Amino acid sequence: MKTKCIDMHCDTLMKCYFDRSDDLYSLTGQVDLKRLSQAGAMAQFFAIYMPEEGFLARMNLSGSYSDDEYIEGCSRIFENSMKAHGDLAAKAVNASQVRENFAKGLVSGILTMEDGRAINGRMEKIKEYYDLGVRAISLTWNGINCLGYPNSEDPAIMNRGLTDFGKEAVEYMQQLGILVDVSHLSDGGFRDVADLCKKPFIATHSNARALAPHRRNLTDDQLKALAKAGGVTGLNVFASFLNKDPKDTHSSVDAMVRHVRYIADLAGTDTVAMGSDFDGVFGTQEVEDVTQLYKLIDGLKKASFTEAQIDKFLYGNVLRVMDECLK
Repeated sequence: MKTKCIDMHCDTLMKCYFDRSDDLYSLTGQVDLKRLSQAGAMAQFFAIYMPEEGFLARMNLSGSYSDDEYIEGCSRIFENSMKAHGDLAAKAVNASQVRENFAKGLVSGILTMEDGRAINGRMEKIKEYYDLGVRAISLTWNGINCLGYPNSEDPAIMNRGLTDFGKEAVEYMQQLGILVDVSHLSDGGFRDVADLCKKPFIATHSNARALAPHRRNLTDDQLKALAKAGGVTGLNVFASFLNKDPKDTHSSVDAMVRHVRYIADLAGTDTVAMGSDFDGVFGTQEVEDVTQLYKLIDGLKKASFTEAQIDKFLYGNVLRVMDECLK
């Protein structure tokens, strides 16, 4: 079944890089260009996830690399794949290009970055990533970096905000045309972003903390602040961010619908979108890959969401934010 959707987050580039694949066309995970095209997707945000220290050892991978080498490698995979499969997909850097590509029957690939640590206190690196085509940056992952503090079980860290450089970087990203992503950021950092941003900001893959108490999810106050700023949060299909019981590793459509309904009722239907986190999740998945998003759509219809509201969730809200923030 065709599902016109913009998904704000997947980790497929990381998977490709460490699987030593150089093509996004046909993969063993949850996202690839072939299935995106088959599913009728409008656009996919492809994140350059920056692996934390110890990642290689945990994944039983050998070798070493610098952040710059890794970013260049992921970018090369992305660019080469878009060029090699121009009959299916095309790169996009703004909403107009997404619309133009879709009118031609093409899925848009949008390059993003998960964890701004590689900026390393240098404002010129942000411009370098912009020139590379990066159009959203998650300020932190789960570690402290030059921009600020991450989500944490330690209240002292969770309450810390952006660094002075991080505040300057957020303002520069909005001036330049890069979406500011608060997924993985500390609560203190979120407050700073909400205070600083003059344009909408986003949480690419975060759910409602009231329903699933993971520190990566957004509180009611944060969801309201996001709505006030005109931003959106992307529904994450990972069980840890859906279920109240952290031991429950099953990702169900019912749980997804509960989060969409909660966020829509609290912050408005303009505030929730899709941010699957595909290829970065584990456990059992009712929505197993990009071709099965129709199951979620069926669930939203049963929950009395209108066609117009579902269209906002699938693509309309993200396009609006892109129109306001990207050149």
